[in-house]
Amino acid sequence: MRLCGADPETVRRALETGDPFPGTRGFAGEIDGTFVRDVLGRVPLFVDAAGVEGGSSCDSIAAWAFEPMRLEVPVPVPAGTVVDADELDRLVAGGTDLETDDFPKPRWTVPDPKPESDRDVALEELETAIRSATDDVRSADLDVAVAFSGGVDSALVAELLDAPLYVVGFPDSHDVEAARTAADAMGRELTVVELEPADLERAVPEIVRATGRTNAMDVQIALPLYFVGECVAADGFDALAVGQGADELFGGYEKVVRLDHRVDAETTRGAVREQIRSLPDQLPRDVLTIEATGLEPVAPLLHDDVVEAALRLPDTLLADEKTRKRGFRRVASQYLPEEVATRDKKAVQYGSLVARELDRLARQAGYKRRMDDHVSKYIASLLEDRDERDE
Repeated sequence: MRLCGADPETVRRALETGDPFPGTRGFAGEIDGTFVRDVLGRVPLFVDAAGVEGGSSCDSIAAWAFEPMRLEVPVPVPAGTVVDADELDRLVAGGTDLETDDFPKPRWTVPDPKPESDRDVALEELETAIRSATDDVRSADLDVAVAFSGGVDSALVAELLDAPLYVVGFPDSHDVEAARTAADAMGRELTVVELEPADLERAVPEIVRATGRTNAMDVQIALPLYFVGECVAADGFDALAVGQGADELFGGYEKVVRLDHRVDAETTRGAVREQIRSLPDQLPRDVLTIEATGLEPVAPLLHDDVVEAALRLPDTLLADEKTRKRGFRRVASQYLPEEVATRDKKAVQYGSLVARELDRLARQAGYKRRMDDHVSKYIASLLEDRDERDE
Protein backbone atom coordinates (compact mmCIF):
# COMPACT_ATOMS: atom_id res chain seq x y z
CA MET A 1 0.00 0.00 0.00
CA ARG A 2 1.33 3.42 -1.01
CA LEU A 3 -1.19 6.13 -0.27
CA CYS A 4 -0.48 9.86 -0.20
CA GLY A 5 -2.59 12.61 1.38
CA ALA A 6 -5.00 10.78 3.69
CA ASP A 7 -5.10 7.95 6.19
CA PRO A 8 -6.19 4.53 4.83
CA GLU A 9 -9.32 4.25 6.95
CA THR A 10 -10.68 7.54 5.62
CA VAL A 11 -10.14 6.39 2.04
CA ARG A 12 -11.68 2.98 2.71
CA ARG A 13 -14.73 4.72 4.16
CA ALA A 14 -14.99 6.92 1.08
CA LEU A 15 -14.82 3.84 -1.12
CA GLU A 16 -17.62 2.19 0.87
CA THR A 17 -19.91 5.22 0.96
CA GLY A 18 -19.07 6.89 -2.33
CA ASP A 19 -18.59 10.18 -0.47
CA PRO A 20 -16.56 12.54 -2.72
CA PHE A 21 -15.67 14.77 0.24
CA PRO A 22 -14.63 12.51 3.13
CA GLY A 23 -12.81 15.30 4.99
CA THR A 24 -9.37 15.30 3.37
CA ARG A 25 -6.98 17.64 1.55
CA GLY A 26 -6.92 15.13 -1.31
CA PHE A 27 -5.40 11.68 -1.77
CA ALA A 28 -4.04 9.29 -4.38
CA GLY A 29 -2.19 6.02 -4.61
CA GLU A 30 -2.74 2.31 -4.07
CA ILE A 31 -4.79 0.82 -1.25
CA ASP A 32 -5.77 -2.84 -0.90
CA GLY A 33 -4.89 -3.54 -4.52
CA THR A 34 -6.95 -0.61 -5.81
CA PHE A 35 -5.71 2.65 -7.28
CA VAL A 36 -7.55 5.81 -6.24
CA ARG A 37 -7.42 9.55 -6.84
CA ASP A 38 -9.61 12.13 -5.10
CA VAL A 39 -12.45 14.00 -6.77
CA LEU A 40 -10.45 17.20 -7.41
CA GLY A 41 -7.12 15.57 -8.24
CA ARG A 42 -5.31 17.40 -5.47
CA VAL A 43 -2.65 14.68 -5.32
CA PRO A 44 -1.06 13.86 -8.71
CA LEU A 45 -1.02 10.25 -9.88
CA PHE A 46 0.41 8.86 -13.12
CA VAL A 47 0.73 5.49 -14.82
CA ASP A 48 3.35 4.55 -17.38
CA ALA A 49 1.88 3.93 -20.83
CA ALA A 50 5.18 2.27 -21.76
CA GLY A 51 4.08 -0.69 -19.63
CA VAL A 52 6.14 -2.99 -17.42
CA GLU A 53 7.84 -6.33 -17.84
CA GLY A 54 6.06 -8.87 -15.67
CA GLY A 55 4.35 -8.42 -12.32
CA SER A 56 1.27 -6.39 -11.56
CA SER A 57 1.13 -2.60 -11.50
CA CYS A 58 0.56 -2.86 -7.79
CA ASP A 59 3.93 -4.59 -7.34
CA SER A 60 5.99 -2.57 -9.80
CA ILE A 61 7.12 0.93 -8.89
CA ALA A 62 7.96 1.46 -12.56
CA ALA A 63 4.30 1.25 -13.56
CA TRP A 64 2.97 4.22 -11.61
CA ALA A 65 4.19 7.20 -9.62
CA PHE A 66 3.18 10.45 -7.99
CA GLU A 67 5.62 12.38 -10.24
CA PRO A 68 5.66 12.15 -14.05
CA MET A 69 9.48 12.37 -14.23
CA ARG A 70 9.74 8.86 -12.77
CA LEU A 71 7.93 7.31 -15.74
CA GLU A 72 8.85 6.84 -19.38
CA VAL A 73 5.44 7.75 -20.83
CA PRO A 74 3.42 9.28 -17.95
CA VAL A 75 -0.37 9.44 -18.30
CA PRO A 76 -2.39 11.16 -15.55
CA VAL A 77 -4.98 9.06 -13.77
CA PRO A 78 -8.25 11.04 -13.91
CA ALA A 79 -9.54 12.69 -10.75
CA GLY A 80 -12.14 10.60 -8.96
CA THR A 81 -10.84 7.34 -10.40
CA VAL A 82 -11.09 3.98 -8.65
CA VAL A 83 -9.47 1.13 -10.61
CA ASP A 84 -8.15 -2.24 -9.42
CA ALA A 85 -4.62 -3.33 -10.24
CA ASP A 86 -5.66 -5.97 -12.78
CA GLU A 87 -7.75 -3.50 -14.75
CA LEU A 88 -4.94 -0.97 -14.63
CA ASP A 89 -2.59 -3.61 -16.02
CA ARG A 90 -4.97 -4.19 -18.91
CA LEU A 91 -5.04 -0.46 -19.63
CA VAL A 92 -1.27 -0.15 -19.47
CA ALA A 93 -0.89 -3.19 -21.73
CA GLY A 94 -2.49 -1.10 -24.48
CA GLY A 95 0.80 0.75 -24.83
CA THR A 96 1.63 4.35 -25.58
CA ASP A 97 -1.82 5.09 -27.03
CA LEU A 98 -3.24 5.15 -23.50
CA GLU A 99 -5.24 8.31 -22.83
CA THR A 100 -7.15 9.70 -19.88
CA ASP A 101 -10.46 8.86 -21.56
CA ASP A 102 -9.53 5.16 -21.55
CA PHE A 103 -9.91 4.93 -17.78
CA PRO A 104 -13.16 3.78 -16.14
CA LYS A 105 -15.80 6.39 -15.40
CA PRO A 106 -14.78 8.28 -12.22
CA ARG A 107 -16.20 6.85 -9.02
CA TRP A 108 -16.27 10.29 -7.35
CA THR A 109 -17.57 13.39 -9.15
CA VAL A 110 -18.26 16.95 -8.01
CA PRO A 111 -21.94 16.87 -7.01
CA ASP A 112 -24.56 19.35 -8.14
CA PRO A 113 -24.65 22.43 -5.88
CA LYS A 114 -27.32 22.47 -3.18
CA PRO A 115 -27.48 26.14 -2.19
CA GLU A 116 -28.46 26.97 1.37
CA SER A 117 -31.52 29.22 1.38
CA ASP A 118 -30.37 31.14 4.46
CA ARG A 119 -27.43 33.41 3.56
CA ASP A 120 -26.28 33.74 7.17
CA VAL A 121 -26.22 29.98 7.63
CA ALA A 122 -24.24 29.56 4.40
CA LEU A 123 -21.68 32.15 5.52
CA GLU A 124 -21.36 30.57 8.95
CA GLU A 125 -20.79 27.16 7.38
CA LEU A 126 -18.13 28.60 5.09
CA GLU A 127 -16.31 30.36 7.90
CA THR A 128 -16.37 27.21 10.02
CA ALA A 129 -15.00 25.15 7.15
CA ILE A 130 -12.17 27.58 6.45
CA ARG A 131 -11.25 27.83 10.12
CA SER A 132 -11.30 24.03 10.41
CA ALA A 133 -9.07 23.66 7.34
CA THR A 134 -6.49 26.14 8.59
CA ASP A 135 -6.62 24.67 12.10
CA ASP A 136 -5.83 21.30 10.52
CA VAL A 137 -2.69 22.81 8.99
CA ARG A 138 -1.71 24.52 12.22
CA SER A 139 -2.00 21.24 14.13
CA ALA A 140 0.27 19.40 11.69
CA ASP A 141 3.96 19.09 12.44
CA LEU A 142 4.95 21.52 9.69
CA ASP A 143 6.91 24.75 9.59
CA VAL A 144 4.81 26.71 7.06
CA ALA A 145 5.31 29.91 5.08
CA VAL A 146 2.72 31.55 2.79
CA ALA A 147 3.00 32.51 -0.89
CA PHE A 148 1.52 35.99 -0.53
CA SER A 149 0.29 38.09 -3.46
CA GLY A 150 -1.57 40.70 -1.43
CA GLY A 151 -4.93 39.45 -2.66
CA VAL A 152 -7.75 38.35 -0.40
CA ASP A 153 -7.15 34.61 -0.92
CA SER A 154 -3.56 34.40 0.28
CA ALA A 155 -4.19 37.13 2.85
CA LEU A 156 -6.90 35.14 4.61
CA VAL A 157 -4.73 32.01 4.58
CA ALA A 158 -1.82 34.02 5.99
CA GLU A 159 -3.94 35.59 8.70
CA LEU A 160 -5.47 32.32 9.89
CA LEU A 161 -2.17 30.43 9.78
CA ASP A 162 -0.19 33.32 11.28
CA ALA A 163 2.71 32.24 9.06
CA PRO A 164 5.54 34.25 7.45
CA LEU A 165 4.76 35.97 4.12
CA TYR A 166 6.76 35.70 0.89
CA VAL A 167 6.12 37.40 -2.44
CA VAL A 168 7.95 37.04 -5.74
CA GLY A 169 8.15 39.36 -8.73
CA PHE A 170 10.29 41.55 -10.89
CA PRO A 171 11.08 45.04 -9.55
CA ASP A 172 8.08 47.39 -9.75
CA SER A 173 5.70 44.49 -10.39
CA HIS A 174 2.06 44.73 -9.31
CA ASP A 175 2.30 41.72 -6.98
CA VAL A 176 5.28 43.04 -5.04
CA GLU A 177 3.61 46.40 -4.48
CA ALA A 178 0.24 44.84 -3.64
CA ALA A 179 1.86 42.44 -1.18
CA ARG A 180 3.74 45.28 0.50
CA THR A 181 0.65 47.41 0.99
CA ALA A 182 -1.42 44.44 2.18
CA ALA A 183 1.26 43.32 4.61
CA ASP A 184 1.48 46.87 5.98
CA ALA A 185 -2.29 47.01 6.43
CA MET A 186 -2.21 43.66 8.24
CA GLY A 187 0.74 44.68 10.41
CA ARG A 188 2.86 41.83 9.05
CA GLU A 189 6.45 41.51 7.87
CA LEU A 190 7.07 40.48 4.27
CA THR A 191 9.97 38.81 2.47
CA VAL A 192 10.30 40.01 -1.13
CA VAL A 193 11.97 37.76 -3.70
CA GLU A 194 13.02 39.99 -6.60
CA LEU A 195 13.65 38.25 -9.92
CA GLU A 196 16.09 38.74 -12.76
CA PRO A 197 15.70 37.46 -16.35
CA ALA A 198 18.44 34.86 -15.79
CA ASP A 199 16.27 33.30 -13.08
CA LEU A 200 13.66 32.40 -15.69
CA GLU A 201 16.18 30.75 -18.01
CA ARG A 202 17.50 28.67 -15.11
CA ALA A 203 14.13 27.61 -13.72
CA VAL A 204 12.13 26.80 -16.86
CA PRO A 205 13.81 23.42 -17.50
CA GLU A 206 13.39 22.46 -13.84
CA ILE A 207 9.68 23.21 -13.93
CA VAL A 208 9.15 21.30 -17.17
CA ARG A 209 11.02 18.33 -15.76
CA ALA A 210 8.92 18.36 -12.58
CA THR A 211 5.51 18.91 -14.15
CA GLY A 212 5.86 17.38 -17.59
CA ARG A 213 4.27 20.52 -19.06
CA THR A 214 5.87 22.65 -21.77
CA ASN A 215 3.12 25.06 -22.82
CA ALA A 216 3.74 28.72 -22.13
CA MET A 217 0.75 29.35 -19.86
CA ASP A 218 1.47 26.47 -17.48
CA VAL A 219 5.15 27.39 -17.23
CA GLN A 220 4.37 31.09 -16.66
CA ILE A 221 1.98 30.22 -13.82
CA ALA A 222 4.40 27.76 -12.25
CA LEU A 223 7.46 30.03 -12.28
CA PRO A 224 6.42 32.36 -9.42
CA LEU A 225 5.49 29.37 -7.26
CA TYR A 226 8.85 27.79 -7.96
CA PHE A 227 10.82 30.90 -7.01
CA VAL A 228 8.83 31.44 -3.81
CA GLY A 229 9.31 27.78 -2.95
CA GLU A 230 13.07 27.99 -3.51
CA CYS A 231 13.38 30.92 -1.13
CA VAL A 232 11.08 29.42 1.50
CA ALA A 233 12.96 26.11 1.39
CA ALA A 234 16.31 27.91 1.68
CA ASP A 235 14.98 29.64 4.79
CA GLY A 236 14.35 26.25 6.42
CA PHE A 237 10.59 25.83 6.13
CA ASP A 238 8.84 22.50 5.49
CA ALA A 239 5.76 23.62 3.59
CA LEU A 240 4.37 26.37 1.40
CA ALA A 241 0.76 27.45 1.92
CA VAL A 242 -1.15 28.91 -1.02
CA GLY A 243 -4.57 30.44 -1.62
CA GLN A 244 -5.29 28.23 -4.63
CA GLY A 245 -8.88 27.27 -5.30
CA ALA A 246 -10.66 30.41 -4.13
CA ASP A 247 -11.25 31.85 -7.60
CA GLU A 248 -12.71 28.58 -8.86
CA LEU A 249 -14.82 27.80 -5.80
CA PHE A 250 -16.26 31.22 -5.07
CA GLY A 251 -16.65 32.95 -8.43
CA GLY A 252 -13.44 34.91 -8.77
CA TYR A 253 -13.19 35.11 -12.53
CA GLU A 254 -14.66 37.81 -14.72
CA LYS A 255 -15.80 35.19 -17.22
CA VAL A 256 -18.27 33.65 -14.74
CA VAL A 257 -20.16 36.96 -14.77
CA ARG A 258 -19.71 37.89 -18.42
CA LEU A 259 -20.56 34.34 -19.57
CA ASP A 260 -18.46 34.92 -22.67
CA HIS A 261 -16.85 32.47 -25.10
CA ARG A 262 -14.56 31.14 -22.35
CA VAL A 263 -17.42 29.30 -20.62
CA ASP A 264 -20.15 26.96 -21.83
CA ALA A 265 -22.61 27.70 -19.01
CA GLU A 266 -25.53 30.09 -19.33
CA THR A 267 -25.63 31.10 -15.66
CA THR A 268 -23.05 32.31 -13.15
CA ARG A 269 -23.74 29.26 -10.99
CA GLY A 270 -23.07 26.96 -13.93
CA ALA A 271 -19.93 28.85 -14.86
CA VAL A 272 -18.59 28.56 -11.31
CA ARG A 273 -19.16 24.81 -11.42
CA GLU A 274 -17.24 24.67 -14.70
CA GLN A 275 -14.31 26.35 -12.98
CA ILE A 276 -14.43 23.86 -10.10
CA ARG A 277 -14.29 21.04 -12.63
CA SER A 278 -11.19 22.63 -14.18
CA LEU A 279 -9.21 22.18 -10.96
CA PRO A 280 -8.02 18.60 -11.67
CA ASP A 281 -6.13 19.88 -14.71
CA GLN A 282 -4.54 22.81 -12.87
CA LEU A 283 -3.63 21.44 -9.47
CA PRO A 284 -0.97 18.85 -10.44
CA ARG A 285 1.04 21.65 -12.06
CA ASP A 286 1.06 23.67 -8.84
CA VAL A 287 1.60 20.70 -6.53
CA LEU A 288 4.49 19.28 -8.56
CA THR A 289 6.11 22.71 -8.88
CA ILE A 290 6.11 23.28 -5.13
CA GLU A 291 7.30 19.74 -4.43
CA ALA A 292 10.19 20.29 -6.86
CA THR A 293 11.55 22.86 -4.40
CA GLY A 294 11.51 20.30 -1.59
CA LEU A 295 8.42 21.67 0.14
CA GLU A 296 5.04 20.18 0.97
CA PRO A 297 2.22 22.14 -0.71
CA VAL A 298 -0.63 23.23 1.56
CA ALA A 299 -3.90 24.59 0.14
CA PRO A 300 -6.39 25.07 3.00
CA LEU A 301 -9.07 26.55 0.72
CA LEU A 302 -9.20 23.26 -1.20
CA HIS A 303 -10.02 21.14 1.84
CA ASP A 304 -13.10 18.92 1.36
CA ASP A 305 -15.05 20.86 3.98
CA VAL A 306 -14.41 24.18 2.22
CA VAL A 307 -15.42 22.77 -1.17
CA GLU A 308 -18.66 21.44 0.29
CA ALA A 309 -19.40 24.79 1.92
CA ALA A 310 -18.70 26.58 -1.38
CA LEU A 311 -21.21 24.37 -3.17
CA ARG A 312 -23.83 25.44 -0.62
CA LEU A 313 -23.43 29.16 -1.19
CA PRO A 314 -26.56 30.79 -2.64
CA ASP A 315 -26.22 32.52 -5.99
CA THR A 316 -26.24 35.97 -4.35
CA LEU A 317 -22.99 35.09 -2.55
CA LEU A 318 -21.09 34.14 -5.69
CA ALA A 319 -20.37 36.97 -8.14
CA ASP A 320 -22.00 39.84 -9.97
CA GLU A 321 -20.82 42.71 -12.16
CA LYS A 322 -19.67 44.73 -9.15
CA THR A 323 -18.11 42.15 -6.86
CA ARG A 324 -16.67 38.69 -7.34
CA LYS A 325 -16.28 36.11 -4.56
CA ARG A 326 -18.96 37.89 -2.56
CA GLY A 327 -19.44 35.23 0.11
CA PHE A 328 -15.76 34.57 0.50
CA ARG A 329 -15.04 38.28 0.92
CA ARG A 330 -17.77 38.51 3.55
CA VAL A 331 -15.96 35.86 5.58
CA ALA A 332 -12.54 37.39 4.92
CA SER A 333 -13.72 40.83 6.05
CA GLN A 334 -14.06 39.47 9.59
CA TYR A 335 -10.30 38.86 9.71
CA LEU A 336 -8.71 41.31 7.28
CA PRO A 337 -8.64 45.09 6.82
CA GLU A 338 -11.35 46.21 4.40
CA GLU A 339 -8.81 47.36 1.80
CA VAL A 340 -7.40 43.82 1.67
CA ALA A 341 -10.70 41.91 1.87
CA THR A 342 -12.15 43.90 -1.04
CA ARG A 343 -9.03 43.96 -3.21
CA ASP A 344 -8.94 42.43 -6.67
CA LYS A 345 -5.75 40.86 -7.96
CA LYS A 346 -3.99 40.07 -11.21
CA ALA A 347 -3.20 36.55 -12.31
CA VAL A 348 0.19 35.64 -10.84
CA GLN A 349 1.96 35.31 -14.17
CA TYR A 350 1.00 38.89 -15.03
CA GLY A 351 1.11 40.45 -11.57
CA SER A 352 4.67 39.20 -11.05
CA LEU A 353 5.68 40.29 -14.60
CA VAL A 354 6.94 36.77 -15.26
CA ALA A 355 4.84 36.44 -18.43
CA ARG A 356 6.15 39.76 -19.75
CA GLU A 357 9.78 38.93 -19.09
CA LEU A 358 9.53 35.42 -20.50
CA ASP A 359 7.98 36.89 -23.65
CA ARG A 360 10.82 39.42 -23.86
CA LEU A 361 13.45 36.69 -23.50
CA ALA A 362 11.75 34.67 -26.23
CA ARG A 363 11.81 37.62 -28.63
CA GLN A 364 15.45 38.37 -27.82
CA ALA A 365 16.25 34.74 -28.69
CA GLY A 366 14.62 35.16 -32.10
CA TYR A 367 11.16 33.77 -31.32
CA LYS A 368 9.02 36.66 -32.56
CA ARG A 369 5.36 37.19 -31.73
CA ARG A 370 4.37 36.59 -35.34
CA MET A 371 5.38 32.97 -34.81
CA ASP A 372 2.67 30.63 -33.60
CA ASP A 373 3.01 30.11 -29.82
CA HIS A 374 6.43 31.72 -29.79
CA VAL A 375 6.96 31.49 -26.01
CA SER A 376 6.34 27.73 -25.99
CA LYS A 377 8.89 27.37 -28.78
CA TYR A 378 11.38 29.33 -26.68
CA ILE A 379 10.68 27.05 -23.72
CA ALA A 380 11.42 24.03 -25.92
CA SER A 381 14.75 25.61 -26.92
CA LEU A 382 15.74 26.03 -23.26
CA LEU A 383 15.03 22.33 -22.73
CA GLU A 384 17.17 21.39 -25.71
CA ASP A 385 20.02 23.52 -24.42
CA ARG A 386 19.79 21.89 -21.00
CA ASP A 387 19.71 18.38 -22.49
CA GLU A 388 22.79 19.15 -24.61
CA ARG A 389 24.70 20.39 -21.57
CA ASP A 390 23.71 17.29 -19.60
CA GLU A 391 24.95 14.87 -22.27
